Amino acid sequence: MSGNVQSVSDFQQPAIHPTAVVDPAARIGRDVEIGPYSVVGPNVTLGDRCILHNHVTLVGHTTVGEACAFFPSTVIGAPPQDLKYRGEVTYLEIGDNNIFREQVTVHPGTENGGSYTRIGNSNFFLVGVHIAHDCTVGDKCVMANGVQLAGHVKVESNVTFGGGTGVHHFVTIGKHAFVGGLSRITQDVPPFMIVVAARGPRSEIRMINGVGIQRAGFSEEQILALKTAFLRLFSRRARSSGVPILRTIHDLLEQQPLDGNVEYLCRFLLRSYEHGRHGRYLESLRNDPKRTSIKDAAGV
Repeated sequence: MSGNVQSVSDFQQPAIHPTAVVDPAARIGRDVEIGPYSVVGPNVTLGDRCILHNHVTLVGHTTVGEACAFFPSTVIGAPPQDLKYRGEVTYLEIGDNNIFREQVTVHPGTENGGSYTRIGNSNFFLVGVHIAHDCTVGDKCVMANGVQLAGHVKVESNVTFGGGTGVHHFVTIGKHAFVGGLSRITQDVPPFMIVVAARGPRSEIRMINGVGIQRAGFSEEQILALKTAFLRLFSRRARSSGVPILRTIHDLLEQQPLDGNVEYLCRFLLRSYEHGRHGRYLESLRNDPKRTSIKDAAGV
């Protein structure tokens, strides 16, 4: 977090509303507004120009960067919903220019998961989003209403989620992906792709996220290279060809010249397929000696 901080006593009203409860030990940046009935705990650091609308709760060992906005009934930094958590000190780090709409909840990490939940810059979390313990969210992501991230999920940058999507613990969502609404995401989502709900519990890779990567400034050559990779990896013809996807991935990696985004896509897939468990790379890295389903569910 950048910028200077000062004690609460340095503020002049009405920057902090009289009904707000702000611990004197909290570190508050310049030009911060804290609205009615909001609560800020003693171990919270707020960067410059943050706005807390009414009934916002910021607690725990939470650090917030500059120019973040928290709308009514957001609860940020409350203890994680994990039966392995025993009250140890863990942390939540939030970058700059993030928007948290009504009823968003974000939990800090757990000691078993590395002790940190981290959110980058310029993200937009709509009503009712939940980000569980030990998650990592990159920059410029959009999560529509009701998106639910279980524990230990990694979301790379420039990812968009449709509303009502649930993400299984230890899943990785690749950069510039688009996840359709009401999807059940139980495996890693490749970067640059659109994934939508299919029949039953599965989701399916539908096409490249052409609109998203075009808006992000990708060139026509880069987009064409990703379209070609999609056709070879995930199209109906590719699925019915009988050629194992791992063989196709290695064939793509041997191409010269090799587009950098295609290489990133292929190495992402190799990590999930060759080293992951149940299609989730992070599952192979988990540090949980007691992998009972009830404890996994507690992180949702």
